[in-house]
Amino acid sequence: MDRMYDLAIIGGGPAGVAAGVYAARKKLKTVFIAEVIGGQSTDSQDVQNWIGTPHIAGMDMAKQLEAHLREYASDVVEIKLGEHGTKVEKTEGGFSVTTDKTTYSAKTVLIATGGSRKKLEVPGAAEYEHKGVTYCASCDGPLFAGQDVVVVGGGNAGFETAAQLLAYCKSVTLVHRSPEFLKADKATVDTVLAHANMRALTNVTPVEVKGAQFVQALVVKDNATGTTTELPAAAVFVEIGMIPATDLVKDLVTLDEWGKIKVDAKTQRTSIEGIWAAGDCSDGLYHQNNIAAGDAVKALEDLYFYLKAGGTSQEMNALIADPAVV
Repeated sequence: MDRMYDLAIIGGGPAGVAAGVYAARKKLKTVFIAEVIGGQSTDSQDVQNWIGTPHIAGMDMAKQLEAHLREYASDVVEIKLGEHGTKVEKTEGGFSVTTDKTTYSAKTVLIATGGSRKKLEVPGAAEYEHKGVTYCASCDGPLFAGQDVVVVGGGNAGFETAAQLLAYCKSVTLVHRSPEFLKADKATVDTVLAHANMRALTNVTPVEVKGAQFVQALVVKDNATGTTTELPAAAVFVEIGMIPATDLVKDLVTLDEWGKIKVDAKTQRTSIEGIWAAGDCSDGLYHQNNIAAGDAVKALEDLYFYLKAGGTSQEMNALIADPAVV
């Protein structure tokens, strides 16, 4: 029989690390399970909205997150890297967390598993993946120095990718399916679009990737007129959103129509008592590093009182309701 932890944290992004730091400081015996530490921002060359740090490379941010966690982990938080959580199940005494290597038991669980990138589903996209269709500008961008490239997606990720590519590509064309850039920071949009080698096409939809041995063009359709245009490009960088990594709890907690874990916005509690969720795997309205970390801290505060209240929702609610207590 394996040991019983107070808490199992699954996920190594800002949400998981923030939870791990708070768990350590609150002396909750915790197992921290993650394949790697860092989250999605490891792909970014210049993260500019991590509060307290005006500029930081994604990989450097990952190193700082890990250093912060290890600074406080001591013998309280056991860090299990290189493990992928595959299933969470309810048990008599709490929960079992199965990974690709072993199984852990915990009284409570925080899901902070983030998500994976959505694939471009048009003819040619799968055929030319790794041959010009790419989902990682940091990994593949330098391969296309001095060439024309296209970015698909008009959110912050799309504009950040474009900004990175402008440092070495001949030109960058960003295509966006909506008429406006509602999911991107205006300051970021204005800065990127001001670059001489940058242009954006709005209200267009990708319909085909063309090429020979490698990508040669992206075909887009004007949503208003239906006409198509072929954009010459040596590469297509795709930034169209994320798929939440929630398969490990899909049969346990309530998910929304997109597969995100439904949570109480005040506490980050899920539909199952004893499980919390934070970050991109949850159904919060906005998803950013700072929000993920804040939601995880919120969850840990709630989780801590849950454990100290003996694990009953009635006593937990009483603690939260009385400001004199908390």
